[in-house]
Amino acid sequence: MKNKFEINIDDTINSGQVFLWKKIDSKWYGINGKNILILKDELDIKSKEVQKFFRFDDDFQEIKKQLSKDKVMKKAIGNFPGMRILRQDPFQCYISFIVSSNSNIPNIQTRLQKLSQKFGEKKIIGKNEFFLFPKPEKLANASINDIAKCGLGYRTKYVKKAAIAVSKGIIDFPSLKKQDYQEARDDLCQVFGIGKKVADCIMLFSLDKLEAVPLDRWVLRILEKYYSKEFQISTKTITEKTYDELHNKIVDHFGKYAGYGQQFLFKNERESFDKKWLG
Repeated sequence: MKNKFEINIDDTINSGQVFLWKKIDSKWYGINGKNILILKDELDIKSKEVQKFFRFDDDFQEIKKQLSKDKVMKKAIGNFPGMRILRQDPFQCYISFIVSSNSNIPNIQTRLQKLSQKFGEKKIIGKNEFFLFPKPEKLANASINDIAKCGLGYRTKYVKKAAIAVSKGIIDFPSLKKQDYQEARDDLCQVFGIGKKVADCIMLFSLDKLEAVPLDRWVLRILEKYYSKEFQISTKTITEKTYDELHNKIVDHFGKYAGYGQQFLFKNERESFDKKWLG
């Protein structure tokens, strides 16, 4: 179906954007803040919640058309044509990517599940037990020791301070949505434990900043492998300075939907390495 509702749910959920999702009897169950989304193969495209979450207000076909500037991107989009960028609950996304620092997807999922079980509200659907994502105030008021019991390690203090910043209104998601990319990133990076990559994840996956391009070793490897001529990668690591330089080059090359482009490339490369996703 070549329209704005085109979607492959499996490819979208399994693309490194979300972590608190589980497939049970051919249905996906996912925590999105205070909501539990239940997705069947046939989506209820009239549901406002579904439309918002899957960004059905995007001109998806036009985005893919604009991004298809070269063979590499064309192939990545061709392999996963129904993979969407998601519009997540901002607080859950915010904490999720702080927790994701220097980790892999199964470990991130485990830590976030423990955090939700300890501090979130329990819900029963049929025979299945779920826990909503903790509210900012709950994590802000939790002790460092209790948060640490969720296996967060050094990220524990980052999560606590981040939750305090939201509960006190220092970080205000509706305001961040209205700001331009640079202002929003600068504000997010003022929070202890949030660097440019984490800020870009939060902005791309929850704050409507489609020009945000999270840069990590995976993306650096992809750019070195396929775009060495275009971007002239000369480093194995990304410093504060090279992050901005590289981000600007990527946006100049792919345009205002560069975040979508990064996600297609990331999904395509990880799949070729048979990396683990959610199940």
